[in-house]
Amino acid sequence: MRPFKYTSESDPTIAIKIVSTNPTAKYLGGGTNLVDLMKEDVMRPSELIDVTRWKFSKIEKTKSGVSIGANATNAITANEEIIREDYPLLSMAILAGASAQIRNMATNGGNLNQRTRCTYFYDVNMPCNKREPGTGCAAVNGENKNHAIFGWSEKCIATYPSDMAVALAALDAVVHVESLNNTIRSIPFADFHRLPGDHPEKDNTLKHGEFITSIGLPKNQFAEKSYYLKIRERSSYAFALVSVAAALVTDADMIKEVRIALGGVAHKPWRASVAEKWLIGKQATETNFRAAASAELKNAKPLQHNKYKVGLAIKAIVRALEGAMLGGVYGTMEADSLNKNQDHERNR
Repeated sequence: MRPFKYTSESDPTIAIKIVSTNPTAKYLGGGTNLVDLMKEDVMRPSELIDVTRWKFSKIEKTKSGVSIGANATNAITANEEIIREDYPLLSMAILAGASAQIRNMATNGGNLNQRTRCTYFYDVNMPCNKREPGTGCAAVNGENKNHAIFGWSEKCIATYPSDMAVALAALDAVVHVESLNNTIRSIPFADFHRLPGDHPEKDNTLKHGEFITSIGLPKNQFAEKSYYLKIRERSSYAFALVSVAAALVTDADMIKEVRIALGGVAHKPWRASVAEKWLIGKQATETNFRAAASAELKNAKPLQHNKYKVGLAIKAIVRALEGAMLGGVYGTMEADSLNKNQDHERNR
């Protein structure tokens, strides 16, 4: 780890000014991702501004829904009564991620800002456009079985790792941020994270120095029929090969509203808008779930080693929608369990 300056500043206005005027300064919350990246020499901030004493940690109901403080930990958020009762999908997704120890440290704002777990990004001896723009993407022609099947570019095929963000995408969250001179703006969650395009080094649309203050969730009717499914290579403490956040509103099994978001398949949480549109007005049956999932995955562009993700994602969407209809808790399973007795085309 390289030397850096540590500042504990209790006044957000001063801290935002410090970061905004120093292009290599970073905010430090729980540090569960940033500190790891510093240890690996992937990120090299010259100054860290400790934000853990800031006031942005409340979770409270609002006229439009609920406000979740950016400084609240993942653990507190997942177990908050308002979230468990009114937004169980978010609670499920958070509890499916990481370990209890990490959830106790990680903040909501930090969760949204975490970086890819692509092995080439972490290996400073390999070319990586996300780590060093212009050096190339070693994963394109390398080992890419865990990489994107949607929205990737020749510059980057990495995936975004957060479970929490997949649920927030499905729930149409809004990210509230503050910058210099108390300037405040709100970013629809669909616009918060970016696809790689020609600038994969930019994970999201935050401007340097902007600080996430809270996350807004609009009121909805999804509490009774929500489900989060995470499929990974081992049974615990692994990032998703594919994950699905699914929520439904039905009337006599007729689908009135539906939300589906995928994790592990793109540079950002992937909203399955094709599948959602296909399902509106249809009966909530396995046949229709499968048809909708297949329609969504027709647009997938798998790479050399991750063709298996196409079939896996279709099955995961079906399983998640079925789980939502049953109003179940989140599920985690290994990839081979979902594909039992079937060849899922794992090309190595």
